Amino acid sequence: MSDLSVTPHLDYCIARFRAMAGPCEVLIDSLDIRLARRLGLVAQQEALRVENKFSRYRHENIIHTINHANGDPVEVDAETADLLDYAGQCYEISDGLFDITSGILRHAWHFDGSSNIPSQQQIDALLTHVGWEKVHWQRPVITLRPGMEIDLGGIGKEYAVDRSVKLLRDVNPAACLVNFGGDIAVTGPRRSGAPWIIGVENPDPGRQPSNRGHAIRLKKGAVATSGDTKRYLVKDGIRYSHILNPKTGWAVTGAPRSVTVTANTCTEAGILSTLALLHGPEAEKFLKQQETGYCCEW
Repeated sequence: MSDLSVTPHLDYCIARFRAMAGPCEVLIDSLDIRLARRLGLVAQQEALRVENKFSRYRHENIIHTINHANGDPVEVDAETADLLDYAGQCYEISDGLFDITSGILRHAWHFDGSSNIPSQQQIDALLTHVGWEKVHWQRPVITLRPGMEIDLGGIGKEYAVDRSVKLLRDVNPAACLVNFGGDIAVTGPRRSGAPWIIGVENPDPGRQPSNRGHAIRLKKGAVATSGDTKRYLVKDGIRYSHILNPKTGWAVTGAPRSVTVTANTCTEAGILSTLALLHGPEAEKFLKQQETGYCCEW
């Protein structure tokens, strides 16, 4: 049975459910409960489909097959191939900072708010299994070296948002805002022509944000936020973000607490916000070079 709930709120409806280990919601610019439920189900089913197909936590999906092929080639379907092509492009344009083979570094890092920092020896052992350049990818066949794995978690949720927005546009003209755990995209402006208003969460409730009352007004496109509000380590006064540099194997330091980026798609916004954090203290300089809308909280 679906755990989808639909409630009216002011002049719109909110459909809520859980997927991809977090809360998800769709704001529908209508007070028609039946319509809101139908559109909410479209987004929920797509979120669950993407999660079941691409999550590394699932068994018997394409990611599990690739990661357990033990050096054998695996032929993938067109959708998976498109995502691997995109991941490869992101690796190239980021000079290796975005790397879907770097998930294996999680075996050394445990971001539980403690001061437990891995040794260089632990990191070096894992780095031998990191590097998209070590992967043989010739569409539609991928071959990983034994011990390597891929993880699409860096783009999976954002991809699910974009897919849901596309499906909602196809189903009904009602304006919608899709929010999967803070990764957001809209199908278009509200029926009045007004933008959707999205508040930027303060990463540290104990202090005022640098942009007091900052809000993003969105008529098209998407917003994504990356940060270390809940996943980090602190040792000797240094805060280590859960964002890991795939070149060094080390957690990023000196970066903003959170970066929020607007872009044409949620996938693009998510990549840019993550790359900004990977630039550490140079995050804002990087974002200015991208000529995209952004907000950084230090």
